[in-house]
Amino acid sequence: MSSTDGEIGMRNLSDKATQERLEKDVAAVKNDISALTDQITDALNSFAGSARKQARRGYKQARENVDATVDDMSERGSAMMDAAHDAAYSIEESLEDVITQRPLATVGLALGLGFLIGVTWRR
Repeated sequence: MSSTDGEIGMRNLSDKATQERLEKDVAAVKNDISALTDQITDALNSFAGSARKQARRGYKQARENVDATVDDMSERGSAMMDAAHDAAYSIEESLEDVITQRPLATVGLALGLGFLIGVTWRR
């Protein structure tokens, strides 16, 4: 029976050694998973920070483009208003000069235009 007890003792030692090795392996796997989780978290945080910075840059650039476009349109509108004002003032001066230089021709022209407008409205 001593050989059987020896075999059982060897198996117990072997089982304990196997169990300890498995426990060490499980602990190593847990540590590796924890380290991998930390690396993934760091990578995601870095990606989120980069995406945030890129979004801010895109927003700032779009804002600058809109501001530049609005300024340009404002300048163009102002230039068009100035040109229209100058044209109206020039026409006003021309009409005033014609009226003061030829008052009878102006009255005749006004009567003729009034007649044409009256005939057109009757139809």
